[in-house]
Amino acid sequence: MGWRGPTYRTVDGERIGGTWCHVWRRHRGSDEYFVEDLVVFADGAVGCGELTDLAGLERMLAAGRIAVTDPATPPREEPAGRWASRSGGPLTPESFLAEVADRIEELAGRPTAVQRCREAVGRFRKTPTEANRGRLREAYLAIPAHLRIFCLGDMDRQDRPLRILLTDIGEPVDGDGPVVTAEMHQDALDYFKHEDEAVEGERAAQAVRHADDPTAPGRPAVVLHETYFPNGRPADPGLSALRNDFPAPVRWAGDIYPSVLHGYWALSVAEEADRVTVRDAPTPREAHELGSRAARRDDWTAVRLGVMAGLLRAKFTQHPELAEILLGTGDATIAYTGYSESPYWRDTRDRGGRNWTGRLLELVRAELLAGRVSWPTGE
Repeated sequence: MGWRGPTYRTVDGERIGGTWCHVWRRHRGSDEYFVEDLVVFADGAVGCGELTDLAGLERMLAAGRIAVTDPATPPREEPAGRWASRSGGPLTPESFLAEVADRIEELAGRPTAVQRCREAVGRFRKTPTEANRGRLREAYLAIPAHLRIFCLGDMDRQDRPLRILLTDIGEPVDGDGPVVTAEMHQDALDYFKHEDEAVEGERAAQAVRHADDPTAPGRPAVVLHETYFPNGRPADPGLSALRNDFPAPVRWAGDIYPSVLHGYWALSVAEEADRVTVRDAPTPREAHELGSRAARRDDWTAVRLGVMAGLLRAKFTQHPELAEILLGTGDATIAYTGYSESPYWRDTRDRGGRNWTGRLLELVRAELLAGRVSWPTGE
């Protein structure tokens, strides 16, 4: 069963992240099942035909209202022996419920069962007492049974080093595997030691490679909504001044355009007469309409990003008061939303937009700030 996403729901204006997978839900009043999306959210809510929580999901599973495998498919045959098996345990309602609980922990930014098991391994390696081995056993068993073989990310040895470590010396692993010796325990401990050293080495190397990454979270995202002002724009336009349809004349490519949107669509057309018509359109919306209906330059898709970047640089360098509004967004991600412009330029609810306008605004913001910094001259 694969999880997909991301998805989200909004509660009191707050975006709650989620993920989803397929399950089988029974029709009311019959024994027939159909495929349904089961959505899990960071706040513990679970949706499958209705919004519930983990306890509600447990009741639905127990009542047979939801099945985690296709009820029409015969159950798979379990291997004769656990040690020789290369597959995980069966997916059961109980193990699925544990997996959903783990997804909630992950979405909420809390340690997952696998991470808690890794921490327990570290404690046992540092202090190999029976008490810590017992805690490691509890952490391992907390991992959903059908996912345990994946917990180390090693498809050759799977979770065997853990299973060996958790078996007493002189006892067969899983009841049908090799009898554990002190050497096997040490080999398992060495496995985790080498793994930790490799992880730490990669972390140190990445810290060098990514030395310029931000060390603190940035400001919350700024959303530039598409807004109409039927009674005229207010004296303080606020963030709407950053929109491409804001009436701020820009000088670029040898001409003056009443707005960035005028310039973009005027420069996109193939014929000079059409360019002049779009440039002189009474409003940005009419410029958009006229420009989009005219014949396009053959090279437009190749050059449009550079044209938009040039127009935005012109707007904010030629209008210092607008540059201050842009700089006031700090290091926030800028989401340029709306519905009039192509998803190539804007952000969309389903994250399908490429948000190039927002990204270019962030670039111009950084260039404006860099222009105010004193740099070494080399002299």
